[in-house]
Amino acid sequence: MHADYPDFGLSATQRRDAVLAHRYERPGMDGRRGEIWCYSDALAYAPGSSVRLQINSSVARAEMEIARDGADLRVVLKHSLSGLRWQSTPENCSIEGCGWPTSFEFEVGEDWPSGAYRVTLTAEGIDGTPIRAHHLFVVKPRPGAKPGRILQVAATGTWTAYNTWGGSSHYRGLTGPNRDQYSPTVSLERPWARGFIVLPNDAPRVPLEFSPPPGAPLRYPHLEWAYATGHSNKYASAGWASYDSHFTRWAERAGYAVDLVSQHELQFEPELLHDYDCIVMVGHDEYWSWEMRDAVDDYVEHGGRVARFAGNFMWQTRLEAGGRRQVCYKYRARAEDPVYRSSDPTRTTGCWEAPETTRPGAATFGLNAIDGLYAGWGGCGARGVRGFPVYRPEHWAFTGTGLGYGDLLGHEGHAFGYEVDGLPYVIRDCMPEALPSGGAPAGITILALGMATLREEPPRPGSLDDRFIGNDEAAYVAELRFGDSSEASIDRIKRGAGMIVHFSRGAGEVFHAGSCEWVAALLREDPMVDRVTRNVLNRYCSGR
Repeated sequence: MHADYPDFGLSATQRRDAVLAHRYERPGMDGRRGEIWCYSDALAYAPGSSVRLQINSSVARAEMEIARDGADLRVVLKHSLSGLRWQSTPENCSIEGCGWPTSFEFEVGEDWPSGAYRVTLTAEGIDGTPIRAHHLFVVKPRPGAKPGRILQVAATGTWTAYNTWGGSSHYRGLTGPNRDQYSPTVSLERPWARGFIVLPNDAPRVPLEFSPPPGAPLRYPHLEWAYATGHSNKYASAGWASYDSHFTRWAERAGYAVDLVSQHELQFEPELLHDYDCIVMVGHDEYWSWEMRDAVDDYVEHGGRVARFAGNFMWQTRLEAGGRRQVCYKYRARAEDPVYRSSDPTRTTGCWEAPETTRPGAATFGLNAIDGLYAGWGGCGARGVRGFPVYRPEHWAFTGTGLGYGDLLGHEGHAFGYEVDGLPYVIRDCMPEALPSGGAPAGITILALGMATLREEPPRPGSLDDRFIGNDEAAYVAELRFGDSSEASIDRIKRGAGMIVHFSRGAGEVFHAGSCEWVAALLREDPMVDRVTRNVLNRYCSGR
Protein backbone atom coordinates (compact mmCIF):
# COMPACT_ATOMS: atom_id res chain seq x y z
CA MET A 1 0.00 0.00 0.00
CA HIS A 2 1.32 3.42 -0.92
CA ALA A 3 1.62 6.18 1.64
CA ASP A 4 3.67 9.33 1.94
CA TYR A 5 7.09 9.43 3.56
CA PRO A 6 6.85 10.66 7.15
CA ASP A 7 7.59 14.34 7.72
CA PHE A 8 10.12 15.09 10.45
CA GLY A 9 10.25 18.80 9.71
CA LEU A 10 13.50 18.73 7.74
CA SER A 11 14.33 20.79 4.70
CA ALA A 12 15.64 19.14 1.54
CA THR A 13 19.18 20.14 2.53
CA GLN A 14 18.75 18.67 5.99
CA ARG A 15 17.38 15.43 4.57
CA ARG A 16 20.47 15.20 2.38
CA ASP A 17 22.72 15.85 5.38
CA ALA A 18 20.84 13.20 7.34
CA VAL A 19 21.87 10.64 4.73
CA LEU A 20 25.34 11.80 3.70
CA ALA A 21 26.89 13.80 6.54
CA HIS A 22 29.17 12.17 9.12
CA ARG A 23 27.50 12.89 12.46
CA TYR A 24 28.70 11.39 15.71
CA GLU A 25 28.39 11.82 19.48
CA ARG A 26 31.22 13.57 21.30
CA PRO A 27 31.90 15.41 24.55
CA GLY A 28 30.59 18.97 24.50
CA MET A 29 28.16 18.44 21.62
CA ASP A 30 25.21 19.71 23.67
CA GLY A 31 26.90 23.02 24.47
CA ARG A 32 25.69 25.09 27.40
CA ARG A 33 22.85 22.72 28.17
CA GLY A 34 25.37 20.17 29.47
CA GLU A 35 25.50 16.39 29.21
CA ILE A 36 26.37 13.11 30.89
CA TRP A 37 28.15 10.16 29.27
CA CYS A 38 28.89 6.76 30.78
CA TYR A 39 30.53 3.42 30.04
CA SER A 40 31.60 0.43 32.14
CA ASP A 41 34.87 -1.46 32.41
CA ALA A 42 33.44 -4.64 30.84
CA LEU A 43 30.54 -5.82 28.72
CA ALA A 44 29.43 -8.58 31.09
CA TYR A 45 29.80 -9.49 34.77
CA ALA A 46 29.28 -12.54 36.94
CA PRO A 47 27.03 -12.29 40.03
CA GLY A 48 29.00 -10.89 42.95
CA SER A 49 31.60 -9.13 40.79
CA SER A 50 32.32 -5.41 40.76
CA VAL A 51 31.11 -3.02 38.07
CA ARG A 52 33.07 0.18 37.51
CA LEU A 53 31.35 3.07 35.78
CA GLN A 54 33.34 5.74 33.97
CA ILE A 55 31.24 8.92 33.90
CA ASN A 56 31.86 12.24 32.18
CA SER A 57 29.47 14.95 33.37
CA SER A 58 28.89 18.69 33.04
CA VAL A 59 27.17 18.68 36.45
CA ALA A 60 28.37 17.42 39.80
CA ARG A 61 25.28 15.49 40.86
CA ALA A 62 23.06 12.89 39.18
CA GLU A 63 20.55 10.21 40.07
CA MET A 64 21.41 6.67 39.00
CA GLU A 65 18.94 3.84 38.42
CA ILE A 66 19.87 0.32 37.35
CA ALA A 67 17.14 -1.99 36.08
CA ARG A 68 16.97 -5.40 34.42
CA ASP A 69 15.46 -4.91 30.96
CA GLY A 70 13.28 -7.91 30.17
CA ALA A 71 9.56 -8.61 29.97
CA ASP A 72 9.31 -5.97 32.68
CA LEU A 73 11.75 -3.27 33.75
CA ARG A 74 12.84 -4.38 37.22
CA VAL A 75 14.80 -1.81 39.24
CA VAL A 76 17.63 -3.39 41.27
CA LEU A 77 19.63 -0.35 42.43
CA LYS A 78 19.19 3.37 42.94
CA HIS A 79 21.90 5.75 44.08
CA SER A 80 22.56 9.49 44.27
CA LEU A 81 25.91 10.34 42.70
CA SER A 82 27.97 13.37 43.68
CA GLY A 83 31.42 14.67 42.85
CA LEU A 84 30.98 14.03 39.13
CA ARG A 85 33.20 16.07 36.85
CA TRP A 86 34.11 16.81 33.28
CA GLN A 87 36.78 14.39 32.05
CA SER A 88 39.51 14.95 29.52
CA THR A 89 38.80 12.86 26.42
CA PRO A 90 41.48 12.03 23.83
CA GLU A 91 40.69 12.85 20.22
CA ASN A 92 41.15 9.22 19.14
CA CYS A 93 38.90 7.89 21.93
CA SER A 94 36.79 5.87 19.50
CA ILE A 95 39.90 3.89 18.56
CA GLU A 96 41.94 3.69 21.77
CA GLY A 97 39.28 4.33 24.40
CA CYS A 98 38.29 7.30 26.51
CA GLY A 99 40.51 6.48 29.46
CA TRP A 100 38.21 8.11 32.01
CA PRO A 101 38.86 7.16 35.65
CA THR A 102 36.20 5.26 37.60
CA SER A 103 33.45 7.49 38.99
CA PHE A 104 31.35 4.89 40.78
CA GLU A 105 31.75 1.22 41.67
CA PHE A 106 29.16 -1.27 42.85
CA GLU A 107 28.70 -5.01 43.18
CA VAL A 108 26.38 -7.17 41.10
CA GLY A 109 23.87 -8.71 43.48
CA GLU A 110 24.13 -12.44 44.04
CA ASP A 111 20.37 -12.60 43.41
CA TRP A 112 20.40 -10.59 40.17
CA PRO A 113 19.24 -12.95 37.40
CA SER A 114 21.16 -13.11 34.15
CA GLY A 115 20.08 -10.50 31.65
CA ALA A 116 20.61 -6.99 30.32
CA TYR A 117 20.88 -4.23 32.93
CA ARG A 118 20.13 -0.68 31.91
CA VAL A 119 21.93 2.17 33.65
CA THR A 120 20.08 5.50 33.59
CA LEU A 121 21.73 8.71 34.80
CA THR A 122 19.50 11.76 35.20
CA ALA A 123 20.43 15.28 36.27
CA GLU A 124 19.41 18.90 35.92
CA GLY A 125 21.29 20.53 33.09
CA ILE A 126 23.08 23.83 33.32
CA ASP A 127 20.10 25.58 31.73
CA GLY A 128 17.65 23.84 34.07
CA THR A 129 16.35 21.23 31.62
CA PRO A 130 16.86 17.52 32.36
CA ILE A 131 19.85 15.72 30.89
CA ARG A 132 20.07 11.96 30.69
CA ALA A 133 22.47 9.16 29.76
CA HIS A 134 21.94 5.44 29.21
CA HIS A 135 24.35 2.54 29.40
CA LEU A 136 23.90 -1.23 29.47
CA PHE A 137 25.83 -4.18 30.84
CA VAL A 138 25.14 -7.92 30.93
CA VAL A 139 24.91 -10.14 33.99
CA LYS A 140 26.14 -13.59 33.02
CA PRO A 141 24.54 -16.84 34.22
CA ARG A 142 26.17 -18.98 36.85
CA PRO A 143 27.87 -22.17 35.62
CA GLY A 144 25.87 -25.40 35.60
CA ALA A 145 23.43 -27.30 33.43
CA LYS A 146 20.19 -25.41 32.74
CA PRO A 147 17.76 -27.72 30.95
CA GLY A 148 14.85 -25.93 29.33
CA ARG A 149 16.44 -22.48 29.49
CA ILE A 150 17.52 -20.39 26.50
CA LEU A 151 20.90 -18.70 26.26
CA GLN A 152 20.64 -15.56 24.15
CA VAL A 153 23.90 -14.21 22.73
CA ALA A 154 23.81 -10.41 22.41
CA ALA A 155 25.36 -9.17 19.17
CA THR A 156 27.98 -7.00 20.87
CA GLY A 157 30.47 -7.36 18.01
CA THR A 158 27.98 -5.62 15.72
CA TRP A 159 27.09 -3.02 18.37
CA THR A 160 30.79 -2.19 18.61
CA ALA A 161 31.25 -2.00 14.84
CA TYR A 162 28.39 0.49 14.42
CA ASN A 163 28.96 2.59 17.54
CA THR A 164 29.41 6.19 16.36
CA TRP A 165 30.45 7.66 19.73
CA GLY A 166 33.72 9.55 19.46
CA GLY A 167 33.79 9.71 15.67
CA SER A 168 35.12 6.43 14.28
CA SER A 169 33.34 3.14 13.61
CA HIS A 170 33.80 0.36 11.09
CA TYR A 171 31.68 2.51 8.71
CA ARG A 172 32.69 6.15 9.01
CA GLY A 173 35.51 7.80 10.85
CA LEU A 174 38.20 10.35 11.48
CA THR A 175 41.16 8.35 10.17
CA GLY A 176 43.14 8.43 6.94
CA PRO A 177 44.94 11.33 5.24
CA ASN A 178 41.73 13.35 4.93
CA ARG A 179 40.26 12.18 8.26
CA ASP A 180 37.22 10.70 6.53
CA GLN A 181 37.86 6.92 6.51
CA TYR A 182 36.33 4.22 8.67
CA SER A 183 38.62 2.83 11.34
CA PRO A 184 39.76 -0.82 11.24
CA THR A 185 40.17 -0.62 15.03
CA VAL A 186 37.44 0.52 17.41
CA SER A 187 37.33 0.61 21.18
CA LEU A 188 34.78 -0.75 23.63
CA GLU A 189 35.98 1.76 26.24
CA ARG A 190 33.52 4.49 25.30
CA PRO A 191 29.79 5.16 25.71
CA TRP A 192 27.21 3.63 23.41
CA ALA A 193 25.77 5.97 20.81
CA ARG A 194 22.40 7.57 21.46
CA GLY A 195 19.62 5.15 20.59
CA PHE A 196 21.62 1.95 21.12
CA ILE A 197 20.17 1.31 24.61
CA VAL A 198 16.80 3.14 24.71
CA LEU A 199 14.44 4.26 21.94
CA PRO A 200 10.90 5.63 21.82
CA ASN A 201 8.29 3.26 20.41
CA ASP A 202 7.81 5.38 17.29
CA ALA A 203 11.47 5.31 16.18
CA PRO A 204 11.46 4.16 12.51
CA ARG A 205 13.08 0.90 11.57
CA VAL A 206 15.26 0.70 8.45
CA PRO A 207 12.76 -1.00 6.10
CA LEU A 208 10.03 1.22 4.74
CA GLU A 209 6.58 0.81 6.23
CA PHE A 210 4.97 1.20 2.80
CA SER A 211 5.74 0.57 -0.86
CA PRO A 212 6.76 3.80 -2.63
CA PRO A 213 5.36 4.24 -6.12
CA PRO A 214 7.61 3.55 -9.10
CA GLY A 215 9.91 6.48 -9.80
CA ALA A 216 9.61 7.92 -6.30
CA PRO A 217 12.77 9.58 -4.94
CA LEU A 218 14.97 7.58 -2.61
CA ARG A 219 14.31 8.43 1.02
CA TYR A 220 15.55 6.97 4.30
CA PRO A 221 13.07 7.79 7.12
CA HIS A 222 15.20 6.26 9.89
CA LEU A 223 18.11 8.56 9.01
CA GLU A 224 15.84 11.59 8.80
CA TRP A 225 14.33 10.79 12.20
CA ALA A 226 17.79 10.36 13.75
CA TYR A 227 18.85 13.74 12.40
CA ALA A 228 15.66 15.43 13.63
CA THR A 229 15.82 13.94 17.14
CA GLY A 230 19.56 13.89 17.86
CA HIS A 231 20.00 10.12 17.82
CA SER A 232 22.89 8.25 16.23
CA ASN A 233 22.40 7.67 12.52
CA LYS A 234 23.28 4.03 13.27
CA TYR A 235 20.61 3.52 15.96
CA ALA A 236 18.48 1.38 13.59
CA SER A 237 21.46 -0.66 12.39
CA ALA A 238 22.64 -2.10 15.71
CA GLY A 239 22.12 -2.11 19.43
CA TRP A 240 20.06 -3.49 22.26
CA ALA A 241 17.13 -1.14 21.68
CA SER A 242 16.50 -1.91 18.01
CA TYR A 243 17.14 -5.66 18.02
CA ASP A 244 18.22 -7.87 20.92
CA SER A 245 15.78 -6.43 23.46
CA HIS A 246 12.72 -7.33 21.40
CA PHE A 247 13.48 -11.04 21.50
CA THR A 248 14.23 -11.06 25.24
CA ARG A 249 10.96 -9.31 26.05
CA TRP A 250 8.91 -11.46 23.67
CA ALA A 251 10.44 -14.71 24.97
CA GLU A 252 9.97 -13.89 28.64
CA ARG A 253 6.38 -12.77 28.09
CA ALA A 254 5.79 -16.01 26.18
CA GLY A 255 6.95 -18.00 29.22
CA TYR A 256 10.51 -18.90 28.21
CA ALA A 257 13.37 -18.60 30.68
CA VAL A 258 16.14 -16.54 29.06
CA ASP A 259 19.72 -16.02 30.17
CA LEU A 260 22.07 -13.61 28.41
CA VAL A 261 25.74 -13.35 27.53
CA SER A 262 27.60 -10.87 25.41
CA GLN A 263 29.12 -12.22 22.21
CA HIS A 264 32.55 -11.84 23.77
CA GLU A 265 31.85 -14.72 26.17
CA LEU A 266 31.88 -17.05 23.17
CA GLN A 267 35.55 -16.27 22.74
CA PHE A 268 36.66 -16.03 26.38
CA GLU A 269 34.22 -18.41 28.15
CA PRO A 270 32.95 -20.83 25.47
CA GLU A 271 32.16 -23.48 28.07
CA LEU A 272 29.06 -21.46 29.04
CA LEU A 273 27.30 -22.65 25.88
CA HIS A 274 27.36 -26.29 26.90
CA ASP A 275 25.12 -25.64 29.91
CA TYR A 276 22.17 -25.09 27.53
CA ASP A 277 20.13 -27.18 25.11
CA CYS A 278 19.45 -24.11 22.94
CA ILE A 279 21.29 -20.89 22.16
CA VAL A 280 19.72 -18.00 20.25
CA MET A 281 21.08 -15.10 18.17
CA VAL A 282 18.77 -12.39 16.86
CA GLY A 283 18.63 -9.16 14.87
CA HIS A 284 21.65 -7.68 13.15
CA ASP A 285 24.56 -9.99 13.94
CA GLU A 286 27.31 -9.25 11.43
CA TYR A 287 30.73 -9.32 13.15
CA TRP A 288 32.30 -12.47 14.61
CA SER A 289 35.79 -13.63 15.53
CA TRP A 290 37.26 -16.99 14.53
CA GLU A 291 37.16 -18.11 18.16
CA MET A 292 33.48 -17.24 18.49
CA ARG A 293 32.70 -19.48 15.53
CA ASP A 294 34.82 -22.24 17.03
CA ALA A 295 32.69 -22.09 20.16
CA VAL A 296 29.42 -22.42 18.23
CA ASP A 297 30.74 -25.17 15.93
CA ASP A 298 31.95 -27.21 18.92
CA TYR A 299 28.64 -26.68 20.71
CA VAL A 300 26.63 -27.96 17.73
CA GLU A 301 28.94 -30.91 17.06
CA HIS A 302 28.36 -32.05 20.66
CA GLY A 303 24.58 -31.89 20.49
CA GLY A 304 23.73 -28.22 20.89
CA ARG A 305 20.88 -26.53 19.05
CA VAL A 306 21.25 -23.08 17.54
CA ALA A 307 18.22 -20.93 16.71
CA ARG A 308 19.48 -17.99 14.69
CA PHE A 309 16.83 -15.39 13.90
CA ALA A 310 19.37 -12.93 12.53
CA GLY A 311 20.80 -11.52 9.34
CA ASN A 312 24.05 -10.39 7.71
CA PHE A 313 26.72 -12.87 8.80
CA MET A 314 29.64 -11.29 6.97
CA TRP A 315 32.85 -10.09 8.66
CA GLN A 316 35.65 -11.77 10.60
CA THR A 317 37.03 -9.72 13.49
CA ARG A 318 39.95 -9.99 15.87
CA LEU A 319 39.80 -8.92 19.50
CA GLU A 320 42.76 -7.17 21.09
CA ALA A 321 43.64 -5.81 24.54
CA GLY A 322 41.71 -8.55 26.30
CA GLY A 323 38.63 -7.87 24.21
CA ARG A 324 38.61 -4.10 24.74
CA ARG A 325 39.38 -3.36 21.07
CA GLN A 326 37.87 -4.86 17.93
CA VAL A 327 39.73 -5.07 14.60
CA CYS A 328 38.11 -5.42 11.19
CA TYR A 329 39.78 -4.05 8.06
CA LYS A 330 36.82 -5.04 5.88
CA TYR A 331 37.19 -3.83 2.25
CA ARG A 332 40.80 -2.79 2.87
CA ALA A 333 41.86 -6.10 4.44
CA ARG A 334 44.09 -7.30 1.62
CA ALA A 335 45.79 -3.95 1.30
CA GLU A 336 46.23 -3.12 4.99
CA ASP A 337 45.66 -6.03 7.37
CA PRO A 338 49.14 -7.34 8.27
CA VAL A 339 47.72 -10.82 8.79
CA TYR A 340 46.92 -11.10 5.08
CA ARG A 341 50.63 -11.31 4.21
CA SER A 342 51.55 -13.50 7.17
CA SER A 343 52.24 -17.23 7.15
CA ASP A 344 48.61 -17.84 8.20
CA PRO A 345 46.26 -15.45 6.39
CA THR A 346 43.11 -17.25 7.55
CA ARG A 347 42.55 -14.63 10.27
CA THR A 348 42.50 -11.74 7.78
CA THR A 349 39.63 -9.50 8.81
CA GLY A 350 37.68 -9.46 5.57
CA CYS A 351 34.51 -11.39 4.82
CA TRP A 352 34.31 -15.09 5.62
CA GLU A 353 34.01 -16.01 1.93
CA ALA A 354 37.39 -14.51 1.00
CA PRO A 355 39.64 -17.28 -0.39
CA GLU A 356 42.39 -16.57 2.13
CA THR A 357 40.03 -17.24 5.04
CA THR A 358 39.01 -20.75 3.88
CA ARG A 359 35.99 -20.72 6.21
CA PRO A 360 32.72 -19.76 4.50
CA GLY A 361 30.10 -18.38 6.87
CA ALA A 362 27.56 -20.96 5.77
CA ALA A 363 29.68 -23.72 7.30
CA THR A 364 28.56 -22.51 10.75
CA PHE A 365 25.09 -21.03 10.23
CA GLY A 366 24.06 -22.36 6.82
CA LEU A 367 23.84 -18.91 5.21
CA ASN A 368 26.05 -15.93 4.45
CA ALA A 369 25.61 -12.23 3.73
CA ILE A 370 27.25 -11.90 0.33
CA ASP A 371 24.67 -14.19 -1.28
CA GLY A 372 21.85 -12.18 0.27
CA LEU A 373 21.95 -8.66 1.73
CA TYR A 374 19.55 -5.71 1.22
CA ALA A 375 15.76 -5.78 1.01
CA GLY A 376 12.88 -3.43 1.72
CA TRP A 377 14.51 0.01 1.82
CA GLY A 378 16.23 2.66 -0.26
CA GLY A 379 16.64 1.36 -3.80
CA CYS A 380 16.80 -2.29 -2.69
CA GLY A 381 13.51 -4.03 -3.24
CA ALA A 382 11.57 -1.22 -1.60
CA ARG A 383 8.39 -2.51 -3.25
CA GLY A 384 9.27 -6.16 -2.70
CA VAL A 385 7.73 -8.65 -0.32
CA ARG A 386 8.03 -8.04 3.43
CA GLY A 387 7.89 -11.74 4.29
CA PHE A 388 9.54 -15.04 3.32
CA PRO A 389 7.92 -16.93 0.39
CA VAL A 390 7.52 -20.50 1.69
CA TYR A 391 8.67 -23.49 -0.37
CA ARG A 392 8.54 -26.40 2.09
CA PRO A 393 5.49 -25.86 4.33
CA GLU A 394 5.57 -29.50 5.49
CA HIS A 395 8.67 -28.80 7.63
CA TRP A 396 8.15 -29.11 11.39
CA ALA A 397 9.01 -25.42 11.91
CA PHE A 398 5.77 -24.46 10.12
CA THR A 399 3.47 -26.71 12.15
CA GLY A 400 0.29 -24.90 13.13
CA THR A 401 0.84 -21.91 10.85
CA GLY A 402 -1.52 -23.00 8.09
CA LEU A 403 1.10 -21.97 5.56
CA GLY A 404 1.17 -23.58 2.13
CA TYR A 405 3.55 -23.56 -0.80
CA GLY A 406 3.93 -19.99 -2.07
CA ASP A 407 2.46 -18.33 1.02
CA LEU A 408 4.30 -15.47 2.71
CA LEU A 409 5.64 -15.95 6.22
CA GLY A 410 5.93 -12.76 8.23
CA HIS A 411 4.52 -10.34 5.67
CA GLU A 412 2.22 -8.70 8.24
CA GLY A 413 5.10 -8.12 10.64
CA HIS A 414 7.68 -7.19 7.97
CA ALA A 415 9.97 -10.07 8.92
CA PHE A 416 12.05 -9.89 5.71
CA GLY A 417 14.79 -7.20 5.64
CA TYR A 418 16.68 -4.95 6.00
CA GLU A 419 19.66 -7.26 5.55
CA VAL A 420 19.16 -10.94 4.82
CA ASP A 421 21.37 -13.97 4.34
CA GLY A 422 21.36 -16.47 1.48
CA LEU A 423 23.21 -19.16 -0.45
CA PRO A 424 24.00 -20.01 -4.05
CA TYR A 425 21.10 -22.20 -5.18
CA VAL A 426 19.25 -23.71 -8.10
CA ILE A 427 15.56 -24.35 -8.64
CA ARG A 428 14.69 -27.96 -9.48
CA ASP A 429 11.07 -28.96 -9.93
CA CYS A 430 10.09 -25.54 -8.58
CA MET A 431 12.02 -26.14 -5.33
CA PRO A 432 15.28 -24.41 -4.22
CA GLU A 433 18.35 -26.53 -3.53
CA ALA A 434 21.64 -25.27 -2.12
CA LEU A 435 24.71 -25.48 -4.33
CA PRO A 436 27.92 -26.85 -2.75
CA SER A 437 29.83 -23.71 -3.75
CA GLY A 438 28.25 -21.84 -0.83
CA GLY A 439 30.00 -23.99 1.76
CA ALA A 440 26.85 -25.01 3.64
CA PRO A 441 26.76 -28.40 5.40
CA ALA A 442 25.56 -31.35 3.36
CA GLY A 443 21.86 -32.01 3.73
CA ILE A 444 20.86 -28.39 4.35
CA THR A 445 17.21 -27.70 3.49
CA ILE A 446 15.98 -24.36 2.15
CA LEU A 447 12.53 -23.80 3.64
CA ALA A 448 11.75 -20.30 2.37
CA LEU A 449 13.37 -17.85 -0.03
CA GLY A 450 12.89 -14.21 -1.02
CA MET A 451 14.77 -11.77 -3.26
CA ALA A 452 17.50 -9.33 -2.19
CA THR A 453 20.27 -7.28 -3.80
CA LEU A 454 23.81 -6.13 -3.06
CA ARG A 455 23.35 -2.66 -4.51
CA GLU A 456 20.73 0.04 -4.86
CA GLU A 457 19.14 0.65 -8.21
CA PRO A 458 20.38 3.80 -10.02
CA PRO A 459 19.00 7.10 -8.68
CA ARG A 460 15.60 8.13 -9.99
CA PRO A 461 14.70 11.61 -11.25
CA GLY A 462 14.51 13.97 -8.31
CA SER A 463 16.30 11.60 -5.93
CA LEU A 464 19.52 12.19 -4.02
CA ASP A 465 22.59 12.41 -6.19
CA ASP A 466 24.31 9.91 -3.92
CA ARG A 467 22.75 6.78 -2.52
CA PHE A 468 23.21 5.75 1.08
CA ILE A 469 24.35 2.20 0.39
CA GLY A 470 26.61 2.86 -2.56
CA ASN A 471 28.69 0.17 -4.27
CA ASP A 472 31.03 -0.92 -1.49
CA GLU A 473 29.63 -4.41 -0.88
CA ALA A 474 28.91 -5.10 -4.54
CA ALA A 475 32.38 -3.99 -5.67
CA TYR A 476 34.03 -5.94 -2.86
CA VAL A 477 32.19 -9.17 -3.67
CA ALA A 478 32.84 -8.77 -7.40
CA GLU A 479 36.54 -8.33 -6.69
CA LEU A 480 36.61 -11.47 -4.52
CA ARG A 481 34.83 -13.62 -7.08
CA PHE A 482 36.02 -12.30 -10.42
CA GLY A 483 39.15 -10.29 -9.62
CA ASP A 484 37.70 -6.92 -10.65
CA SER A 485 34.90 -4.55 -9.70
CA SER A 486 33.77 -3.54 -13.16
CA GLU A 487 30.11 -2.86 -13.87
CA ALA A 488 29.95 -6.15 -15.75
CA SER A 489 31.24 -8.06 -12.73
CA ILE A 490 28.98 -6.20 -10.32
CA ASP A 491 26.02 -7.04 -12.52
CA ARG A 492 26.88 -10.73 -12.18
CA ILE A 493 26.85 -10.71 -8.37
CA LYS A 494 24.30 -8.04 -7.46
CA ARG A 495 21.33 -10.41 -7.15
CA GLY A 496 20.87 -12.26 -3.86
CA ALA A 497 18.31 -14.02 -1.70
CA GLY A 498 17.14 -14.17 1.89
CA MET A 499 16.43 -17.65 3.20
CA ILE A 500 15.23 -19.80 6.06
CA VAL A 501 17.24 -23.02 6.35
CA HIS A 502 17.59 -26.03 8.63
CA PHE A 503 20.39 -28.58 8.91
CA SER A 504 21.99 -31.10 11.26
CA ARG A 505 25.69 -31.32 11.99
CA GLY A 506 27.35 -33.77 14.33
CA ALA A 507 24.94 -34.45 17.21
CA GLY A 508 23.28 -31.02 16.95
CA GLU A 509 21.27 -28.90 14.55
CA VAL A 510 20.75 -25.33 13.38
CA PHE A 511 17.66 -23.37 12.34
CA HIS A 512 18.46 -20.07 10.66
CA ALA A 513 15.89 -17.46 9.64
CA GLY A 514 18.33 -15.15 7.87
CA SER A 515 16.79 -11.72 8.45
CA CYS A 516 17.59 -8.80 10.74
CA GLU A 517 13.89 -7.99 10.98
CA TRP A 518 12.56 -11.28 12.39
CA VAL A 519 12.48 -9.58 15.80
CA ALA A 520 10.42 -6.73 14.32
CA ALA A 521 7.72 -9.26 13.43
CA LEU A 522 7.75 -10.53 17.02
CA LEU A 523 7.45 -6.94 18.22
CA ARG A 524 4.47 -6.43 15.90
CA GLU A 525 2.84 -9.67 17.10
CA ASP A 526 2.83 -11.37 13.73
CA PRO A 527 1.02 -14.65 14.52
CA MET A 528 2.85 -16.86 12.02
CA VAL A 529 6.31 -15.62 13.02
CA ASP A 530 5.29 -16.11 16.65
CA ARG A 531 4.24 -19.71 15.90
CA VAL A 532 7.42 -20.60 13.98
CA THR A 533 9.61 -19.10 16.72
CA ARG A 534 7.78 -21.15 19.37
CA ASN A 535 8.05 -24.31 17.25
CA VAL A 536 11.82 -23.91 17.02
CA LEU A 537 12.34 -23.02 20.67
CA ASN A 538 10.04 -25.75 21.97
CA ARG A 539 11.86 -28.38 19.94
CA TYR A 540 15.33 -27.12 20.80
CA CYS A 541 14.73 -26.50 24.51
CA SER A 542 13.23 -29.93 25.04
CA GLY A 543 16.59 -31.62 24.55
CA ARG A 544 15.08 -33.98 21.96
